[in-house]
Amino acid sequence: MNITYINIAFAGYFLAIIIYFVTTAFKAQSFFRIATIIFTISFVSHTAYIFERWFIAKRPPFVGMYESIIFFSWAICLVYLVMQRRKKAKPLSIPLSLSVVLMLGAASLLDRSIKPLMPALKSNWLVIHATSYFIGYAGMAISFLASMRYLFQKSLNSPLALDLDCLSFRLVTFSFPFLTIGLTTGSVWAKLAWGAYWSWDPKETWALISWSVYAVYLHQRLLKNWQGKKAAYLNVVGFLCVLFTFFGVNYLFKGLHSYL
Repeated sequence: MNITYINIAFAGYFLAIIIYFVTTAFKAQSFFRIATIIFTISFVSHTAYIFERWFIAKRPPFVGMYESIIFFSWAICLVYLVMQRRKKAKPLSIPLSLSVVLMLGAASLLDRSIKPLMPALKSNWLVIHATSYFIGYAGMAISFLASMRYLFQKSLNSPLALDLDCLSFRLVTFSFPFLTIGLTTGSVWAKLAWGAYWSWDPKETWALISWSVYAVYLHQRLLKNWQGKKAAYLNVVGFLCVLFTFFGVNYLFKGLHSYL
């Protein structure tokens, strides 16, 4: 299929990185808005590619690693742009844009052919289950970037560091319900498709581990008043579990989700 839209998106995101860098390096704040406009145009082109693929494939376009990375990067951009409206994500503009470019670059090396759905995936649950996880993972990805940026601050008591710590917590709070919806709908779908709510499939197991780490994070943050480094390190561990669930399980284990 035509890849013009995704190529435009890639080029736009890359250009946005350069302008964001100029904005930061030379404190040329007037360029930040230009970079954000370019980033938004790239997101629109990214969206067009997803809908075009959906139309051609006649199914949701997040089956297989190529489509998953394309959709995951799109979800990250969506959450970021929503945050931009509240002026909370400005310190993350460069690492986030770079992450999206690297993801699209990696996706370009994968098989982009459109394959038919396997019988187990032919369900309305696919959209609800997968979309919930992608949005949840996108929020966790940006929260991870905020925590990493926090840990590299010279002063962890500076206004920027405190804002990053707060931002990472708010993003986990936003994303956790989506992970819960994804886990719950996946269990219901598994019952309908395979006859059991839970099979201890590697993907299921690591999805539960990821969910549990973030549950501990929220518990410690809300009830034990964990802030700063301890919360940031736990948040990083949580997202490493997400990455292993999303990528590692697919290549290292065989199970009911091997087709993903």
